[in-house]
Parts: sequence; structure tokens; C-alpha cells
Amino acid sequence: MKVHDIVGGGGIRLHVREWGEKSAPPILFIHGWSQNHLCWTEQFTSELQEKFRLVALDLRGHGMSEAPAEPGQYTDGDKWADDIAAVVEGLGLRRPLLVGWSYGGFIIADYIRRYGQERISGINFVAAAVVLGSKAFGPLIGPGFFEHAPGTFDSDLPTSILAVRKFLHRCFVKPLSAGLFETALAFNMVVPAKVRAFLVQRELDFAPILANITVPVLVTHGRADTVVMPAMSDYILTHCPNAKTSWYDGVGHAPFLEEPRRFNRELAEFGGRAFG
Repeated sequence: MKVHDIVGGGGIRLHVREWGEKSAPPILFIHGWSQNHLCWTEQFTSELQEKFRLVALDLRGHGMSEAPAEPGQYTDGDKWADDIAAVVEGLGLRRPLLVGWSYGGFIIADYIRRYGQERISGINFVAAAVVLGSKAFGPLIGPGFFEHAPGTFDSDLPTSILAVRKFLHRCFVKPLSAGLFETALAFNMVVPAKVRAFLVQRELDFAPILANITVPVLVTHGRADTVVMPAMSDYILTHCPNAKTSWYDGVGHAPFLEEPRRFNRELAEFGGRAFG
């Protein structure tokens, strides 16, 4: 495992880790709202690292990356795009496969909007969101998120901890081990409450971006997800003509943690096709 500091958009320091051989085809993992690179532990400790170069960053405001206090550092889509470009260029990732969970869907779409898709090999949208704002809450972003998110914005620590705990319990239909859940609670609480609030202060609909994607796309989603509703993946499939889907029955918001063996197998197969 190697650790890197990369300078992202606007000069923000990003924490990045990688596993596997530098010469192997690269997969870049992009986590979701209030998470960090540790959510991918079932991937970077698996056999995937024998076939691929696995790279995971802490998004700005998350984990060990810098957390600026200004809302514009999170509401400007160009900065998210520049962060991904900085990691790709800084580590010399040759046409990586982008894996984006939840909020990571927005970030991938921001990247494609700004930089195009010529420098990537494919996309795996994992319970990923591509619409944000008033028309999303309810039909596309569900009660697992909007019933608990306001409490996580609170600067009162007991209020915030309680809301984050409730949110995490709604993320998983198949319970995690005690160790994984405790780790997830810990890295969620590292994220400043105001950063969690800043991240949802955008109005987004990336349908026009989806329509022009030509690289291979895999959409992975649990049918029991109440955080990002399965309808969000239906929306992606409707607007992205070349997308293929993998539905997980009885699984919630995190297929890669709830059914990691299947997820890793499918990601490896998809990577094999995307990298040719």
C-alpha cells in the first residue's frame, strides 16, 4: 500500500492510497457523502489487487483530505472534476475505470462534463446519484437519506452522532460486522457537519451528460436501497444508452460491503471488458 498527497482543485490537499502493481490496469474508487476511502476495505483487501491497480481517495472535506470551510469549495462542480483529474494525472493512471458510490455519481458526471471521457476506460455507478435538488428528494433520493441528513448537519455533537448512526443503519440491509460498522461510524464523524450540509446545496440533473457517454457503463444497485432509490439507477439506464445493470435483491445502499464477493467478481469482469 502506498500513500500520496495530491493537490486538487483550488490547491486543496487530497489524501490518496493505492494497492496492487503500478503497471496493472487502474481502478479509481470514489466514495460517497460523509464517507472516506476505508469504505472500500472489502475491495482493496481482496484478490482485485492481484489484477488491478486499486486507487482510493478521500474526497475534499472527508477523511484525511483537507476540509476548507467555504461552501463554494463544495458547490462548484469544477472543483470536484479538478480533484479527479489531479489524481488521474498525479499518479499517472492510464485510462482508469471510475467506480463511484452514491455522491460519487455526481463527481464522475462533473469530471466528464469538464474533461470528457477520453481519459477513462469505463464507469461503474454504484447506487450512484445523478440528480440532486427538489425533484430528487422522494422519488430518487429516499427517506434513508432525507429523514436523517438534517440532523447530521447540526453542530451539536450528540445530535450529529445520533443522526449519523441512524443514517448508517439505513444504509445496510445485510448487517455489517461490528468492526466494519464501528469503523464506518468513526470515519463518518470525521467529516465536519457543515461539510455534509454544503454537499447537498446544489441543483443537479446530469441527464445530458449521461446521454453522451460512450465508454462502457455498469450500474450496480441494491433493490432494497432507501438512501438512493433504485429509481435513480433506472434514470441512469433511461438516459445512458450503453449502460448495463446488475441488481442486488435484498441488498441496501452498499452492495460492495453487503455482498463483496459478488461485487468484486462483477467488477473484475467489467474491468476486463472495459480495459479490453
